[in-house]
Amino acid sequence: MDKKAKKRLDIINKKLQMLRPRLAGSREQADDAEELQQLENEISSLQAEAAELKAS
Repeated sequence: MDKKAKKRLDIINKKLQMLRPRLAGSREQADDAEELQQLENEISSLQAEAAELKAS
């Protein structure tokens, strides 16, 4: 894994650390279903990108 991929993976992990608590809070206070879906989609896409980077 080159430096660029490592840096991108670090950024993805930081974003995931911020998004997971927001998702948990959004699930507890289900005011906006669209926000919940958006957070779930963003987390899944970041996880997929992280898996792709780790595989390369």
